[in-house]
Amino acid sequence: MAIKQTKPKRLKKRVFNLWITSLISISLVLTMLGLLGLILVNGRKLSDYVREKIGFTLVLHDNVKPDAVKKLQENLNKSSYVKSTRYIDKETAGQELTEQLGEDFTGFLGFNPLFESIEVKLFANYTDTDSLQFLEKKFLSYPQVKEVYYQKDLVQVINDNINKITLFVLVISVLLTVIFVALINNTIRISVYSQRFTINTMQMVGASNSFIRKPFLIQSLMMGFYGSVIASTIILTGIYLYRNELHGLLSAEIIYPTGIVFAAVFILGVIFSYLSTYFAVNKFLGMKFDEMFY
Repeated sequence: MAIKQTKPKRLKKRVFNLWITSLISISLVLTMLGLLGLILVNGRKLSDYVREKIGFTLVLHDNVKPDAVKKLQENLNKSSYVKSTRYIDKETAGQELTEQLGEDFTGFLGFNPLFESIEVKLFANYTDTDSLQFLEKKFLSYPQVKEVYYQKDLVQVINDNINKITLFVLVISVLLTVIFVALINNTIRISVYSQRFTINTMQMVGASNSFIRKPFLIQSLMMGFYGSVIASTIILTGIYLYRNELHGLLSAEIIYPTGIVFAAVFILGVIFSYLSTYFAVNKFLGMKFDEMFY
């Protein structure tokens, strides 16, 4: 009796270990697929975040009255293309330059040569080259403004790199999606392959194809469900752990697209597992006993 009980236990343990291995593999693949989805969905947010770091420095005339400066700043803040403004007086500008240089430059000059200025940050839609050139002329038309400064070369480099990165990410995304689907399919095929003799035995005792497929399909649905849950948990944990680093990117605007990504991971995990299992089982249902050794 002891020997008869040992074999079923070993078989159950082997099947369980294979199921755990398949679950881990599917979870990791779905995690990568989810991360890829988050990058694609929130790629625009990331590019906007970088673009909105671009801004103008409006250098003001030396004798501009505070009321005129305040009026200019109010007009800028009301503009549809301005995200934020920051007024910098001569003392603040001197302190900031001293911190950058590491020494007090006014000591040997005897005076502060800097001008008052307003830093202007733009919305991402207005940071292309043509818009910036137009806005440069517009800012110069204000009587309070003496000079307008922005890093033209840096703007061009940022815009070019964002376009290149966007194209690169799209190409890589397509390739990785195909690879991820193939990995899930192969993982499940190996799992079904290990039980091919069980399928053949059930056929020999007269079980119908639908009856044989049923436990495998139920197992695949569970595997897809648990794999999706594990993948979503891993991604959410990563977002939580790096929330400080992602502070500039995390906002209420990305909750909806992020939710869509998690829903897509769940649906795709279940569908891929189900279809892969269905076709894998069908393959062995049509095999003869001798063919299963090859």
